Amino acid sequence: MSVVDLFDLPAKGVLIGLDPGTKTLGVAATDPSRILASPVETIAKVKLAPSLARLFEIYDARQGVGLVVGLPLNTDGTQGPRVQSVRTLVSNLLKVRDIPVAFEDERYSTVAADELLRDLSFTEQRRADRIDAMAAAMILHSALKRLETPR
Repeated sequence: MSVVDLFDLPAKGVLIGLDPGTKTLGVAATDPSRILASPVETIAKVKLAPSLARLFEIYDARQGVGLVVGLPLNTDGTQGPRVQSVRTLVSNLLKVRDIPVAFEDERYSTVAADELLRDLSFTEQRRADRIDAMAAAMILHSALKRLETPR
């Protein structure tokens, strides 16, 4: 496979969400019936190979069938340098494992995740530890909502 449209991901099975940051990868997963998107883990991005190895451990353990990666578009919808960084990450990921990958607009996902964690009274340290995985869950939730809507 390679980069595909969201609607071209396998119709059934667990999707893994990814919020790629400069220092971390936030990871989330759906349940097999794709009703829920839940945060899983935040992977420190010290070196690419171990980070991708951990991502694929999660992917395999949850029997993932596709990956939804947050695309950090600018607020006006244009693509900036961070988008190229994410596309490079996905290119490197596909060199390791040939899986279907779709992009999902991730504008405001981290802000929304932070607000939610604050509303849940998470301490600053707990928010910092969970925000990227929560943002990945929000990206995945957005993708699930789009998949529910006819094209």
